[in-house]
Amino acid sequence: MKPFIEEALARAYYQMKPWMSRRFQIMLRSVVAKYKRYIFQNVWPIDPEAGATPPGFRGWPDGRRFSVVLTHDVDTARGVARCEQLMALEQELGFRSSFNFVAHDYHLPQTLREKLVSYGFEVGVHGLEHNRKLYESQQTFEEHAQQINDYLKKWGAVGFRSPCVYHNFEWLHRLDILYEASAFDTDPFEPQSDGLKTIFPVHQTKVRGREYVVLPYTLPQDFTMFILFREKDIRIWKEKLSWIADRGGMALLITHPDYMSFDGDVGYDEYPCELYRELLHHIATEYDGQYWHLLPQEMASFWKQSVTRS
Repeated sequence: MKPFIEEALARAYYQMKPWMSRRFQIMLRSVVAKYKRYIFQNVWPIDPEAGATPPGFRGWPDGRRFSVVLTHDVDTARGVARCEQLMALEQELGFRSSFNFVAHDYHLPQTLREKLVSYGFEVGVHGLEHNRKLYESQQTFEEHAQQINDYLKKWGAVGFRSPCVYHNFEWLHRLDILYEASAFDTDPFEPQSDGLKTIFPVHQTKVRGREYVVLPYTLPQDFTMFILFREKDIRIWKEKLSWIADRGGMALLITHPDYMSFDGDVGYDEYPCELYRELLHHIATEYDGQYWHLLPQEMASFWKQSVTRS
């Protein structure tokens, strides 16, 4: 699908979205996604071109085979209410992650942010509102950027992920960030579907003194797998993870507590949290001693300091 057609369709969808029921939104997105899944089957979930090792990369520390980075986008108040359950699930299995919060859409208790950080997790900014307004124009972006920078400072955050994973790498130099995480190696189901074709971080250095590292997500999003496609197992995650491990890349995942059911009562826009637990258990057991697990901010620091860019 051509970029200008995708953009026109995405703009129309988000204009009509306020008048659509949530169930109808998901049904519509599912129909489109299933069509795209067929026509892009040669590049999703694996784009063969994305596995090339970047210049200057000498491998992960301590001879680790690949790296694992876990992130969560908290889109709604329902997601906020589930953050501590998700944190506990990860702690149980020996993992840490980053939680990205929307600044204006819901109440975010300071105590939650502080608790996450105190337990070794990370907090990031997921925009002011969960919509596409941020990239409506450069002027709009600059107005939002001032407020986003204020939240980054207030929250002690160094990472940003745009709502709906829109991205403009030139404009993002306006943010006071160590890294941004709105890109991906391949994801034809997003409204801005221009994949980076790499399973490694990318150092953005075009504005001196405003450099940042792009951390693309390289495992399919939970929403795509379990809400749009109604997958019943984690086969796709396992296959993509194996491919990333074989190429020594970065396995970075986005999940949403908003869509995880922790009580066994699974709604139409939810999936059992046990599927995520199964993935973590699979990583910890199948790849024991082979992966380097770290937070996004730690990955960005490593890449910025240790990888020479040509």
